[in-house]
This record gives sequence, structure tokens and C-alpha cells, in this order.
Amino acid sequence: MADTNKNTIQFAERITSSASFRTLYSEGMGLVEETAAYLDGTGRVAAKALPRMASVLYAAESMRLTTRLMQMASWLLLQRAVNNGEMTREQVIAEKTKVRLDGFACDRSAPGWDDLPEAFRDLVERSLRLQARVALLDKEIYHRKSNTPSTPDNENSVQAQLSLLKTAFGNN
Repeated sequence: MADTNKNTIQFAERITSSASFRTLYSEGMGLVEETAAYLDGTGRVAAKALPRMASVLYAAESMRLTTRLMQMASWLLLQRAVNNGEMTREQVIAEKTKVRLDGFACDRSAPGWDDLPEAFRDLVERSLRLQARVALLDKEIYHRKSNTPSTPDNENSVQAQLSLLKTAFGNN
């Protein structure tokens, strides 16, 4: 049988050199800049007026927000570097181990969440959506399963359950 993998197009890898990646990159870097401007400007003023519980939550969430954005910016910059020929895919894979795209979630039910400035909550929500998109793209590019057909590692799940029931209740 001929090798069909030679003719397979890897869309996820190609997307990082596409117009949609450039849009994602611009959106991500724009959100980093917008967040920095907010936290240094109107966000700083708004934070001073918050009740104590919301003030503590604002401090914690702003650290999570900036960390989340810096991790995503790092990932986007790595992809741009490989697209521009500044790094090899292997170099990016090695550097990518330092980037976390999971975690840094927020608890919208935390005491004080509703007291946070709406503009701040909007930045958090937008960063979470962006994080999900970047993490999905990362998974598609770097963690996808091999294209080789796999053999099942166990029997049919229904048959397995029937066997367990027979074992539990006897062979009747």
C-alpha cells in the first residue's frame, strides 16, 4: 500500500503562516497592550475605589491576567519566529516547554467578582477566550496523534461491560 501520509496536508501547521494566524497574533498583542494601558491607567484608579474584598480579588486576578497574556504572547512570538525562519521547529518545541497555556483560570463566583470594574472583567473574559483559541491551536500543531491507524487496545466496550456483569453475577 502506498504511503498516504506524503499526500496529507497538515492544516494546523500551515495555519501559523496564514492570514488567520496574523489576525490572531495582532489580536493577542493588541490585548497585551490594551491590558497594560488599562492596568497602568484607568484600572489603577478604579482599583483604589474598590471594596476590600474586591480589591484583593482585583490584585490576584490582575496577576493571573498578565501572566496569562505573557504566556500567550510568548507562544505567539515563537510561532512568528518559526514562520519568519528565525527559529527551527525543533527550537520552538524546546522553548515551548517553558510556556503554559493551561491554568490561570478565574473564579467568577469569587466574593467581590461582581464589584470588579466592568472593563477589567471584559479584559479577563477576552483573555480567557484567546487563551482557549491559542491552546487549541497548540494542541493541533504539537500534540496531535500520529496519522497511522491505531489498533484498539481493548475489546468492544459493550462486550467488556457484559463480561464484567457475567463475572459479577455468574455465568448464567
